[in-house]
Amino acid sequence: MRPKKSRLVRCVPGKRCFKPLCKPLNKLEVVSLSLDEFEAMRLACFEGLKQVDAAKLMQISRPTFSRIITSAHRKIADGFVNSKAIRIAGGCCRIINTRRGYVTV
Repeated sequence: MRPKKSRLVRCVPGKRCFKPLCKPLNKLEVVSLSLDEFEAMRLACFEGLKQVDAAKLMQISRPTFSRIITSAHRKIADGFVNSKAIRIAGGCCRIINTRRGYVTV
């Protein structure tokens, strides 16, 4: 299998876990959202960019962006519908830091 190409991430979430108030975190199932899935959601849903433009910013192809955002939508919906915690961590990303260049995660 071919190795994944690093995706550029410009915004790292401050809080990395979101959970329903109904149960403590240690009693909840967890859905893991990768940093590139978070970035795809931020660009497409929050910033309102078209997939082709968001893909260019992440330096990936549009079909790859589509797969990433579809996966993110499914994971977030699973968390909401089934009362699961959503943890944001990991992924094959390079975080852009304007002061120090790129940092690989």
